[in-house]
Amino acid sequence: WLFVRKDESELGPFHAWNITGTYRGSWKFLESLNSSSKFPDFRKSAGDSVIELVSTPTKITGVHYVQGVIIFHDVFDNKHNVGGAQIRVEGVYIWPFRQLRMVANSGKEGELSQEEDYILSNPYHLVILRILLIRGSLAFDVDSISHWTLRMACNVFEQLGVFSSQVFQESPRDKIWRRKNSPIYEMEKHCNIEIAAQISRISSSQNDGDHDRYHIEGLMESPTVDDDGDCFSPLLLNATSVNIEVYYNKAVNYTLMVTFVSFLQVLLLIRQMEHSNTQSGAAKVSILTIGQQAIMDAYLCLLHLTAGILVESLFNAFATAAFFKFVVFSIFEMRYLLAIWKASRPMNNGEGWETMRRELSVLYSRFYGILLGGILVMYEFHNFLQPILLLLYSFWIPQIITNVIRDSRKPLHPHYILGMTITRLAIPLYIFGCPHNFMRIEPDKSWCICLVVFIGLQASILLLQHYLGSRWFIPRQILPEKYSYYRRFDPEANHAIDCVICMTSIDLTQRSRDCMVTPCDHFFHSGCLQRWMDIKMECPTCRRSLPTA
Repeated sequence: WLFVRKDESELGPFHAWNITGTYRGSWKFLESLNSSSKFPDFRKSAGDSVIELVSTPTKITGVHYVQGVIIFHDVFDNKHNVGGAQIRVEGVYIWPFRQLRMVANSGKEGELSQEEDYILSNPYHLVILRILLIRGSLAFDVDSISHWTLRMACNVFEQLGVFSSQVFQESPRDKIWRRKNSPIYEMEKHCNIEIAAQISRISSSQNDGDHDRYHIEGLMESPTVDDDGDCFSPLLLNATSVNIEVYYNKAVNYTLMVTFVSFLQVLLLIRQMEHSNTQSGAAKVSILTIGQQAIMDAYLCLLHLTAGILVESLFNAFATAAFFKFVVFSIFEMRYLLAIWKASRPMNNGEGWETMRRELSVLYSRFYGILLGGILVMYEFHNFLQPILLLLYSFWIPQIITNVIRDSRKPLHPHYILGMTITRLAIPLYIFGCPHNFMRIEPDKSWCICLVVFIGLQASILLLQHYLGSRWFIPRQILPEKYSYYRRFDPEANHAIDCVICMTSIDLTQRSRDCMVTPCDHFFHSGCLQRWMDIKMECPTCRRSLPTA
């Protein structure tokens, strides 16, 4: 019944499994060390593996033609370990018995002929016929199979051979299947690599999504071409399929989340820039706080752009997320950095253009120098990624310290503090807290709790500084002496004078909180001078610099 063409849905419990896809798993030698001396570059005894398979139905019911590539990581020493060992394989999948039989290509290049003599003389097709008819788990008798059946099988493999050559010729992975300077290429020329594997389906409780997932477990052997022993010890393969569609959907949802978060951050930055649109307001904001956030957004922009380049099918999604992050850091945050820098040096605004350009060059060179230096530090200490992230997420601390030193009044809008705190937590909590993230990183709940508490504590201190004063948590005994705008003034100045801001009279005969006096002994209404100091920290009358209120 195997060689009679039927509708696969009519075969009862024997329904075909589509094993096309990507499989991730591990490999290891059955012996503790590889005993072969033919390939001394094989230094490792175990490692990770990636299997990519394409399964195509044939005219023989129950038999699918399979082609693909197997990538073995951690096979060679460091000299040859770039990209791992990659083997191109082809074979058959006998789906009623869940048997997978594959062989590696011999390494011989050339066009495939369509003649039957070529098929019978090609070692690859002979091995496939031998696997299908003799070495498979099916107990067939070769002599009992008719000549018509054998010829039919040859025609099938002839067509599949031509199909295979076209597929591999058009495939973009053709570049990585041939590394003629690698030891694996020499092994393919001298060894008949054969793989026998069993396919099993993972239970629905362990599945991600609605699609079936499969597990491959098998043995890879390597008899030499001249029957002079084995090229290397038998190798055990274990791999589980990766649900690419679910993976892509998760990645797209992640990029949508990043895009939405970036849009919210743009709105929050606009709100904050309107809150501190004066020179005095911008001077209260710490340049380190905004600069640290700009560096974080620049890193995220580079990471998402790199991910889009590496995964071509997800380029549009990741490029969109990278574009929004680029807008956040290059347009809004860099513009805000420049405004803070100009506000912090008001006495130098009248200098020449050459001086201004030189100092701007120093500012930008420091920013991009820290950006590139941070990349090198993270690459060198990538094993300490979580502590480095905690250090990056201390961006509110410079503002807290600046508020205490300068006794600044309400430098940041409360909506900006809360909004930035929440949106900055979205990406790290997804990566290290979501159990089904598309990057397959194991969740670390303790680190996520530590991050939330750490940045939440910073935001709480900033909000309390906004409502209770910038030095609310510091004992008065250790606070430096602060100028009081409600100090006692000369009793002789008890006549009515005018406030030069609103041009109305100030009654000095009665002491109240409605009158403020500057260090240069000029009198103003309290509300008028406070609004003036939000714009300029200098006396409206004599232009002398004023201390913070």
